[in-house]
Amino acid sequence: MVWGRRSGWRSWLLHGGLIAGAFAMIYPLLWMVGSSFKPDSQIFTELSPLPRGLDFANYARGWTLGTGMRFSVFYVNSFIVCAGAIAGNLFSCSLAAYAFARIRFRGRRVLFAVMLGTLMLPFHVTIVPQYIIFHTLEWTNTFLPLIVPKFFAVDAFFIFLMVQFIRSIPLELEEAAMIDGCGRFGMFIRIILPLIKPALVTTTIFTFIWTWNDFFSQLLYLNTQDNYTISLGLRQFLDSSGASAWGPMFAMTSLSLLPVILVFLFFQKRLVEGIATTGLKG
Repeated sequence: MVWGRRSGWRSWLLHGGLIAGAFAMIYPLLWMVGSSFKPDSQIFTELSPLPRGLDFANYARGWTLGTGMRFSVFYVNSFIVCAGAIAGNLFSCSLAAYAFARIRFRGRRVLFAVMLGTLMLPFHVTIVPQYIIFHTLEWTNTFLPLIVPKFFAVDAFFIFLMVQFIRSIPLELEEAAMIDGCGRFGMFIRIILPLIKPALVTTTIFTFIWTWNDFFSQLLYLNTQDNYTISLGLRQFLDSSGASAWGPMFAMTSLSLLPVILVFLFFQKRLVEGIATTGLKG
């Protein structure tokens, strides 16, 4: 009986601590969303995340940026960049993963180790040579530097993810297809791709989130407001003189989070499945 009481108190303390930790983590998000409905004079004077009333003036001001340029332009640009990056990663990483997992060629292990080694290479090391190349090609201030490299399997994490999935597929399926006269590309399209769907969904989700939230690359290559994405559009509300429009910025930031949250909610099961089954077979 005493043990039951102790375990009951421990359970209450554990759940209470988890709830308190969850609230501490989600409080900044709640405060930002609540502040998007407050006038600027109340944003930094009230700690409560709940607004006194629902005032959509910040959303109206933020959507037009006060200059006539609508925030929808940034949304469209972000979706274009995300769609191109997703298509590039799905196409190139799946082909590279199939080559590493199934095709026996000289230097395969060495190239695979070098590919994994690029995961430890800081992004900032390659900034200058990449910018020189894209500037020479006159691709700056376009979406090309953000999309075209994705078609050359530059994300080693997704290649490794798909390699592990392909290795878990029985070879007998491909051997049977080969006996029936199916070639390498046919086996890849008809057998491999349908069976690695969780890895493809995981690649899509991560590519979308990382590209949507990317700031540095887009700041480096996009120079005009017409080409700005969401990340660069939010920067327009900041003023170095201190006259930042906090209310509209919080309103547009709240709207910019919606696609990421919706993608995660709708594909959460696939995401967990894709990560959980990675590495089951080496």
